[in-house]
Amino acid sequence: MPLDDIGTVSPHANRLPPEDALQVEVAHLNAALRHHSATDVLRRAVEVLPNLALVSSFGAESVALLHLASMVKRDLPVLFIDTQMLFTETLVYQQELSERLGLHNVRIIKAADLETHDPDGTLHQRDTDACCDLRKTRPLAAALEGYDGWISGRKRFQSGTRAALEFFEVEAGTDNNPARIKVNPLAYWSSQDVTDYIDENRLPRHPLVAKGFPSIGCAPCTSKVAPGEDARAGRWRDQDKEECGIHFVNGKMVRTGDMT
Repeated sequence: MPLDDIGTVSPHANRLPPEDALQVEVAHLNAALRHHSATDVLRRAVEVLPNLALVSSFGAESVALLHLASMVKRDLPVLFIDTQMLFTETLVYQQELSERLGLHNVRIIKAADLETHDPDGTLHQRDTDACCDLRKTRPLAAALEGYDGWISGRKRFQSGTRAALEFFEVEAGTDNNPARIKVNPLAYWSSQDVTDYIDENRLPRHPLVAKGFPSIGCAPCTSKVAPGEDARAGRWRDQDKEECGIHFVNGKMVRTGDMT
């Protein structure tokens, strides 16, 4: 089906509560775009969500989605959360990749209250969930105010909590933010799809990938991965934790700990 023939939402959705209306729209979009490419998903997202941002960690696989987005909408806002605990290589990569892809609307997001809640930078040693909440979840929630939706690079193969991921999903509202649509253009991509895309387009990889880091987060909580291990085994190693908290499953944050 040509992309132009895909509708946006059922007219009945206009008579539903806002969050229910989004669920109808998301179901329609997923059904209509099920056999379409990531580029088609991005194009449709830009069309139906005027206030849309892409959230990127500029991590191991980020370049694929950033490259796709740069071809669909070069001035799309890109939100980069600098936790102030990232690898130096990630900070350098973010600057170099933004210039290479012509991403001129990258917005660097930082936590505003670190001195109050983590003055000595050791919170991650006591409570990784609280650290992620302070340095990632809260700053992103504030940065996303006013946006109708946001784009993530999550994929089904990455973890069990992402196994049923769809192109479009509804992110439940909070006290400060209404419900919005999250877009996952690469949901159905495999690890090999990502590698092939990067190679075919001659895109630069994060420098730590070649050093044994197939998944990259903050420096204190990311370790090398041994051959044969799961790609995300180095994230929060030896902890019952798969997500930093900025992603939701069935409207709930994936975390195990106090958010305060």
